[in-house]
Amino acid sequence: MPAFSQSRDIFVLAPAADVHAIIDDFHRWTEWSPWEDVDPDLQRSYTGPERGVGAHYAWEGNKRAGKGSMQITASEPDRIEIDLHFLAPFEARNVTVFTLAPSGVKGTRVTWTMSGHRNVVLSVLGKLFFDKAIAKDFDRGLARLKAIVEA
Repeated sequence: MPAFSQSRDIFVLAPAADVHAIIDDFHRWTEWSPWEDVDPDLQRSYTGPERGVGAHYAWEGNKRAGKGSMQITASEPDRIEIDLHFLAPFEARNVTVFTLAPSGVKGTRVTWTMSGHRNVVLSVLGKLFFDKAIAKDFDRGLARLKAIVEA
């Protein structure tokens, strides 16, 4: 199965610790995630610790939101890794990584990367459609994250 990786980044005028605190807490994702507002009736559940390694978030919604779960598998000051499992509209397992790199005097370069493997059909569709849509979603989410952190 072909591998894929999609990354987007943004400069945030805030220390990495401030950005980390928001990404590391799934309860805060409703404020910035680009997918949280695609279904006003989205069902959410949280298990495990409030934040950090072991925190788990599951969702189920309309066709656009789909169904899936995420679990934080690594949380360090400069990096958060998440195991992402989509169940609908199609099944997929991906790894999402946020890296936080100091940039300038008071800023942080936030990079959002999702990677995994796709079957041949999804690989072709990904290159034609999914990758562009994911890039736009990542950009929208990062812009929202920036606005929250800098407020």
